[in-house]
Amino acid sequence: MIDDLPALTAFARIVSAGSMSAAARELDLPLSVVSKRMTQLEKSLGVRLLQRTTRRQALTEEGALLHARVLRILDEIEQAENLLSHSRREVSGLLRVTAPGEFGRQHIVPIVADFQRQHPQLAIQLDLSDTVLNLLESGHDLAIRFGSLEDSTLVARRLAPNYRIACAAPAYLAQHGTPSHPAELTRHRCILIGEQRRAEWRFHGEEQVAVRVTGALVTNDGQAAHALALQAAGIVVKSIWDVGDDILAGRLQRVLPAHSMPTAPLHAIFPHSQNLAPRVRAFIDYLQARLQQAWRWDV
Repeated sequence: MIDDLPALTAFARIVSAGSMSAAARELDLPLSVVSKRMTQLEKSLGVRLLQRTTRRQALTEEGALLHARVLRILDEIEQAENLLSHSRREVSGLLRVTAPGEFGRQHIVPIVADFQRQHPQLAIQLDLSDTVLNLLESGHDLAIRFGSLEDSTLVARRLAPNYRIACAAPAYLAQHGTPSHPAELTRHRCILIGEQRRAEWRFHGEEQVAVRVTGALVTNDGQAAHALALQAAGIVVKSIWDVGDDILAGRLQRVLPAHSMPTAPLHAIFPHSQNLAPRVRAFIDYLQARLQQAWRWDV
């Protein structure tokens, strides 16, 4: 059974170099190592491959047959190595990405489209979901998430700044008044995201304040909560990435600007940091550059 690649390589080099000592020099190995590999190869095959004298060497009939096959085997191995080396440099294959729904539709979709146009050999599967997936189980290459990393087996790379704000439509505030302190939120119509009618909103300013609010409207969809706020249905807490443009355009107005809310940084999450496929590393770099370029809110 032939399963000794170093021995096959030594055999091919001995034939091409004309002697063991010349092959040892080309392989940068001690002569004893090359001789031992050749001896082991002949022993494992049970045939003599080379006729050797002090002055010359020649292939036996069996050696000539094996040599022709060995050259093809080594050539195929070299081609495979070149293919893998090219694959390590080329942005190609399938990239699987998951991101939050509303953020993904608004910000990630155009980035994905532009990146794929730059790398036409790449296929991208974009899964938008507010569910935090287990990357090792789902098979995704990376996740785009708000918040801190809880799983120590994963790696997080910060992509861009982010903060949450309370906001409402100008029409709502004109009708119901603008709160001047977080405690006043208990008297307002609040829009909650989730399944519970009550939530705790935490604020930081000169003092830290935690307010228990009751939802006049509760929805399991962040985009629906955003739309309800635009319809002057109440006050909502959203990421600046979701509502920043509406605030700049005057469609929404920030509430309690002197009181900040806990930040939830935007991260790229992936299972490991070493030997990342070029498509993953290139996309993370591109994603970070585009999101930092897109950051334009100071409200």
